[in-house]
Amino acid sequence: MAPKVTSELLRQLRQAMKNTEYVSEAIQAYIVPSGDAHQSEYIAPCDCRRAFVSGFDGSAGTAIITEQHAAMWTDGRYFLQAAKQMDNNWTLMKLGLKDTPTQEDWLVSVLPEGSKVGVDPLIIPADQWKKMSRVLRSAGHYLIPVEDNLIDKIWVNRPVRPCKPLLPLGLNYTGVAWKDKIAELRVKMAERKVLWFVVTALDEIAWLFNLRGSDVEHNPVFFSYAVIGADTIRLFIDGDRVKAPDVREHLLLDSALTAEFQIQVLPYKSILTELKTICANLGPKEKVWVSDKASYGLTEAIPKAHRYFVPYTPICIAKAVKNATESEGMRRAHIKDAVALCELFNWLENEVPKGKVTEISAADKAEEFRRQQDDFVDLSFPTISSTGPNGAIIHYTPVPETNRTLSVNEVYLIDSGAQYKDGTTDVTRTMHFGTPTTYEKECFTYVLKGHIAVSAAIFPNGTKGHLLDSFARSALWDSGLDYLHGTGHGVGAFLNVHEGPCGISYKTFSDEPLEAGMIVTDEPGYYEDGSFGIRIENVVLVVPTKTKYNFNSRGSLTFEPLTLVPMQTKMIDVDSLTQKECDWVNDYHKTCREVIGKELQKQGRQEALQWLIRETSPISKQH
Repeated sequence: MAPKVTSELLRQLRQAMKNTEYVSEAIQAYIVPSGDAHQSEYIAPCDCRRAFVSGFDGSAGTAIITEQHAAMWTDGRYFLQAAKQMDNNWTLMKLGLKDTPTQEDWLVSVLPEGSKVGVDPLIIPADQWKKMSRVLRSAGHYLIPVEDNLIDKIWVNRPVRPCKPLLPLGLNYTGVAWKDKIAELRVKMAERKVLWFVVTALDEIAWLFNLRGSDVEHNPVFFSYAVIGADTIRLFIDGDRVKAPDVREHLLLDSALTAEFQIQVLPYKSILTELKTICANLGPKEKVWVSDKASYGLTEAIPKAHRYFVPYTPICIAKAVKNATESEGMRRAHIKDAVALCELFNWLENEVPKGKVTEISAADKAEEFRRQQDDFVDLSFPTISSTGPNGAIIHYTPVPETNRTLSVNEVYLIDSGAQYKDGTTDVTRTMHFGTPTTYEKECFTYVLKGHIAVSAAIFPNGTKGHLLDSFARSALWDSGLDYLHGTGHGVGAFLNVHEGPCGISYKTFSDEPLEAGMIVTDEPGYYEDGSFGIRIENVVLVVPTKTKYNFNSRGSLTFEPLTLVPMQTKMIDVDSLTQKECDWVNDYHKTCREVIGKELQKQGRQEALQWLIRETSPISKQH
């Protein structure tokens, strides 16, 4: 993979940093965050500014360009990828390693006194602006908003913002009507004496209105904002897509509704103007509720005295706790997904020994099998299909330049998922099509032990996910091994494959406590640079469980695996498992065989059924 040549782009950007047509006065540094105006993790091509200027296209990272330097901060998932994609104009800053300076400390160390640091105020989250501004100011520098995005000024042929049709979802998928969701939101607003609520996250708007879109690849969202008042609803969205008959009917635009449920549709870009008008008419004690993850530019449109900030919005929390209809939909989606993967793994076992299957053709085959399932809409993220050393690149996606042929001599890792109308899937399996080495089996078994420790964990109500992260690492730590990513993330119901406010990660302590109905992943791993990668991932549902005692009447929770795809038993060093772990594998495989076997039978997929029966044979310890 040849790195992108960035010398000319950086020269043009540095010129733009001095151009008073774009900036009120010259700036000495420019920050390019990875998100869009909605702080989305996955973004549309028109918002891939950091990838455009640097070549690095991972989902997380921040670029900072000064007159002399260009530096990129990213986390452990992307160290190898970033190093390969960026040329020698760039310095890689490895987040999480103790010698890596923060962005603020680095800026203070390289900038001349009294420097101005610019950033697009609509792209940087308000909480990040606040922290960065404080540190820079204490060192005599200034963080200033640059309204004209400087990357856009040098990006010839920048793609246009997508504006694709909307998909209304019925109650059979959502369980709750949008009017009821808004009524519930207004109850939360009234409790806090808040007059207005500004919705900026794309998945929150999609969830609130029971609409889905396809403006961002693999994420069923659409570009919009919403402002909910005590008796008004304003939806800021472009194009004629709201004029489609099914959308008009869904949003009841032609119905004689009471005023508080009539939706006023306004242009997407008019959000700031409208917000300023709303704020100009506020009484002295009236408040506007906005997430502190919203952009600095948007929150600045609300005078400080009127802002009501919370880390997580009530929509974010309500969306994370799936109702019975959503949970059932997620179960259905994972059954279909398992059928597709049983087909895939059966096909791979037959084809890999012939030496013709590549990482790309395996990923394409996985998509082909998923497309055959009812209500399939899209993949949920680009498939990570990696063999041998490519498996050690945590978020690797094969491209023609890196595409390896699968063989019977290397470990193969596939992390993939789909968007179905009834749910979102995300599953990783690690396999060997020949005979794994003793060391590969040893590492796989440590990862499996970690996976089981989380999946089987029983914990009191109110427990935060980060407390479970070390469960997944314990077996690896015992042998001096580890992995540089979190253990799990929240998953949307036919929404973004990564969603807050819950997860299982050592990186965050501000996550919300896990509660029944939340859905997260359980995905420990181990990566040996230059050799192989191992990850085992299931999507799991938080469910109540009974325990012998009930301290302080708190109640207890555990996880129900939604993913029902066998784990390759030939990769397991069975004698290293405890009896309890051995039983867990056998019980899990029994469920896979019963639930997925029934569906394979129903769909007439006999070969895949035979494969499933073989792969779910019970294991037993020899000693």
